[in-house]
Amino acid sequence: MSSNNPLLDRPVRFALVGCGRIAKNHIEAIQAHAGRAELVAVCDTKPEHLAAAVALTGATGYASLDALLAGHSAPDVVVLATPSGLHPQQAIQVAQAGLHVLSEKPMATKFEEGMAMVRACRDAGVKLFVVKQNRLNATVQQVKQAIDQGRFGRIFLSTVNVFWTRPQSYYDAAPWRGRWDLDGGAFMNQASHYVDLLDWLVGPVDSVHAYTATLDRDIEAEDTGVMSVRLRHGGLGSINVTMLTYPQNLEGSITILGERGTVKIGGTAVNKIEHWQFADTRPEDVAVQAASYELGQGGGSIYGFGHPLYYDNVIKTLRGEANAEVDGYEGLRSLEILIAAYRSARDGQRVGLPLVF
Repeated sequence: MSSNNPLLDRPVRFALVGCGRIAKNHIEAIQAHAGRAELVAVCDTKPEHLAAAVALTGATGYASLDALLAGHSAPDVVVLATPSGLHPQQAIQVAQAGLHVLSEKPMATKFEEGMAMVRACRDAGVKLFVVKQNRLNATVQQVKQAIDQGRFGRIFLSTVNVFWTRPQSYYDAAPWRGRWDLDGGAFMNQASHYVDLLDWLVGPVDSVHAYTATLDRDIEAEDTGVMSVRLRHGGLGSINVTMLTYPQNLEGSITILGERGTVKIGGTAVNKIEHWQFADTRPEDVAVQAASYELGQGGGSIYGFGHPLYYDNVIKTLRGEANAEVDGYEGLRSLEILIAAYRSARDGQRVGLPLVF
């Protein structure tokens, strides 16, 4: 049976550009939706990365984005898992080729370039998805539900801690890491999901004051930062980030302190509900502990298990069965907060949102 939407009759075809550290999560997420999604092409400028991805997936390999777009694999969506600073030009190129774009976080390292991505996709009539898989963690979903139900009452203070470690060897392994133009530092790269969680759960953010420091890594951008935020509803928040934790990743957490509730999701990467207390008790509170999960041996993946759930939404959106949970406009929100933090740290001033250019 055919339909007006051809994606109802066949799997959504994905092409993956960038076969480095995060690529495995995308490959596994697409494989998890076999029958509804297929990986038709992989692309990397490094021959060894490309060869490994081709061997793993059986997809057609391309040594450049130009070659992929000129090839015969005919993807519907191009996934950008490349260095962050390359996302804007690649997204614009993909959009102009008439294909949908799925960008890893952060969508860009400059706000104007993030805006250009959104405009290019809008003008080309294609969708722009930005990966925010942590929103879909079972632990985070429980907190979002409690907030939406009003169980906290007024929220007074929200704190985010990202106490991880990235040794010098991590930065040395890929020359783009820690560079301002391609990556940014601890805030922009490692903590961007956590900035998004704060904004999504208790935002919007009204203003930001931040300090950044490069204390112990030989990189351009910061390895440590602190950010104070005033939220639009009047509450306050803080985000504390370092990549210098000894000797390994310690904590990725968000704590919300409200009038009638206190919650902390912690663990290494918001994977454990460590405290859950409200003035009212509800039947669903019994199930809260079941939302926690282990990251596996040796600390496991800090990326969580949200990528397959995120892809489910992308597939449904393209099939006309759902709306995009995180589109380009949503992606711009956390990018705007990050840019405000960097401006604040640079100028020693409080920066209000929205940003003025």
